Amino acid sequence: MSTEITSGRGLERRKENVSSEITEEVRCPICGSTRFVQDYQRGEIICEVCGYVFTERIVDRGPEWRAFTPEEREKRSRVGSPLTRLTPDSLVTMIDWKGKDYTGRELSLKRKLESLRWRKWQIRIRMQTSIERNLAQAVNELQRIGSQLGLPRHVMDQALDIYRQALEKGLVRGRSIESIMAAAIYAACRMYKIPRTLDEIARYTKSGRKDVARCYRLLLREINLRVPLADPIDYVPRIAEQLKLSGMCVRKAIEILKEAKKRGLTAGKDPAGLAAAAIYIASLLLGEVRTQKEIAQAARVTEVTVRNRYKELAKELDIKIPMK
Repeated sequence: MSTEITSGRGLERRKENVSSEITEEVRCPICGSTRFVQDYQRGEIICEVCGYVFTERIVDRGPEWRAFTPEEREKRSRVGSPLTRLTPDSLVTMIDWKGKDYTGRELSLKRKLESLRWRKWQIRIRMQTSIERNLAQAVNELQRIGSQLGLPRHVMDQALDIYRQALEKGLVRGRSIESIMAAAIYAACRMYKIPRTLDEIARYTKSGRKDVARCYRLLLREINLRVPLADPIDYVPRIAEQLKLSGMCVRKAIEILKEAKKRGLTAGKDPAGLAAAAIYIASLLLGEVRTQKEIAQAARVTEVTVRNRYKELAKELDIKIPMK
């Protein structure tokens, strides 16, 4: 065992809990300290107080390669991304169909036929049941709609979990996979308070809003989902961002909606329409004027909805709208 003092070394040392070779009962024979530093570059365990080398040639359990930039680290790493509900088989090796080896050279005709046969049986083995094939199609629809709406990963995971429950109860049989998945996405957005309307989600489906709404009611009835009521306040920041309004205008619109909620004016009303009306009133009060057409387009409602809702709010809350 070496007694070399390590003071003056300029190497960066990572302080960690001492390995199984050193426990809390072991003390430094020089100063009696129990604090040690593991220096993986030198392979030593060193006393933090006096610099006594307690153990030499420790095993580095890290990778055998070095990387100096994040790009090099990502390129040299040989592990895949963590398993998620969207990609449960992301670490499975896929057999390529291009007919080339790992160096990029063309394979012989015999090898090409063999690789095609291997690929065919690999696909058959991966998806053995109809449920797995159905889930694979549903994941494709989920990723397509989710990418169009810009949904976060946890919302997409929740939507897939809702769809899996519907599949286990046999609700997908006889119905469109796309419609059930769109309804599950809408339910997940409502659960996480993501401001996405049913019209906006149904826009990216072939079946249309009516079919998606019917499937959504089916999910609520059969799966017993606890979906909170849509809050118009959740729509305010998104609409204001598209209109380039200030934070003061957003705050004023939220105050208007909170007061309307206390008086029971929001019951039975479209939350997007209420948010658009509150933003319209706030923009007039603060001088950041936006037309009803611009606000309606940002909220994806009609101008008539904005006009009717803002008149109701102004009348019931006794808000004096300045003349334009």
